[in-house]
Amino acid sequence: MGVSGRAELIYLPHLKIVLIADSALSSVNSFNITSGPPLFWPYNMNEQVADQLSSDDVQQIEKLGQAHDRLKAELGRVIVGQQDVIDRLLICLFARGHGLLMGVPGLAKTLLVSKLAETLSLNFNRIQFTPDLMPMDITGTDILQDNAEGRREFEFVHGPVFANIVLADEINRAPPKTQAAMLEAMQEYRVTVLGKVYQLERPFLVLATQNPVEQEGTYPLPEAQLDRFMFLIKLDYPTEEEEIRIAYTTTGEEFPELDHIMNGEEILQFQQLTRRIPVPDHIYQFAVKLVRKTRPESDDAPDWLKPLVSWGAGPRAVQYLILGGKTRAALNGQYMVRREDIQAVAAPVLTHRMITTFAAQSEGIDTDQIVARLLEESSEEA
Repeated sequence: MGVSGRAELIYLPHLKIVLIADSALSSVNSFNITSGPPLFWPYNMNEQVADQLSSDDVQQIEKLGQAHDRLKAELGRVIVGQQDVIDRLLICLFARGHGLLMGVPGLAKTLLVSKLAETLSLNFNRIQFTPDLMPMDITGTDILQDNAEGRREFEFVHGPVFANIVLADEINRAPPKTQAAMLEAMQEYRVTVLGKVYQLERPFLVLATQNPVEQEGTYPLPEAQLDRFMFLIKLDYPTEEEEIRIAYTTTGEEFPELDHIMNGEEILQFQQLTRRIPVPDHIYQFAVKLVRKTRPESDDAPDWLKPLVSWGAGPRAVQYLILGGKTRAALNGQYMVRREDIQAVAAPVLTHRMITTFAAQSEGIDTDQIVARLLEESSEEA
């Protein structure tokens, strides 16, 4: 097996296996050894990574990969197509991130999220954002109640944000102060009402939706709040074959009740597991370099990008590229992150963190095209 000079070897002594990560081939290979360590180690081996996976972790990765396949099969009983969307939702969940879904009405966004919560045995609430929605309508508030002794006292009534999965439908319909009520919940996993702090139950996932067509009477999310979302997940129209299946499945009997694949405690364990997935040094470097290329003022940015982008992605993009790569690898039953894992999550991580110039908009160039070209050039450089 030919390996480039940039390859890294990672020895897992408990499995008596060697992982070979080749940055040029964007691949991970393995071979077994009978006993003892290999005869040589490359000088650039990341020894810290070698000690991160225990035998229990390996078994849990295999279990997560099997659960991932079962989840997609179970959701397929109700949801037609949208396999990439399901994968990205699961990456957000197990990476402890949040997702912004962009798609026209009628693409089963609410059904998908509610059925995902059902298969994961999680509580689900949907909040319809409207111009008159107030922060207390989301977080909850204190109301005056009569207690058992006949006295009146304030009692906190929990709002719909107190759930494991919250669907913020048409979040750009509400004014900024109401949108801001979600920020603390998304970042700190808590809400503050009248000076009192209330912790949210974990796992906690916010999935917000926006209508890309109708923008009148809306309040666009500011960049600071967009940056809180790990992924921008775009939903497109189904294919002709999928639309025929939708017509068959939605005009007959009621949807079946889905099986529960896992529970909240298992999800929390898998969330911790994904953070322990090894990442070779050259993958960290690849992620950082890719993000730096999106910044027009950076020396790493290509010349063609500078007149098209006015603002590039920040450091949080690097964090989410790595976390997304780790989670994707774990869901696919892999023992370490490969370049293709970073490339697969690059578009949903970067597109909403870049602002195009007027010149780009006038030419019909969007951030999806820019990220696609950056990835193509990065692959050629490798």
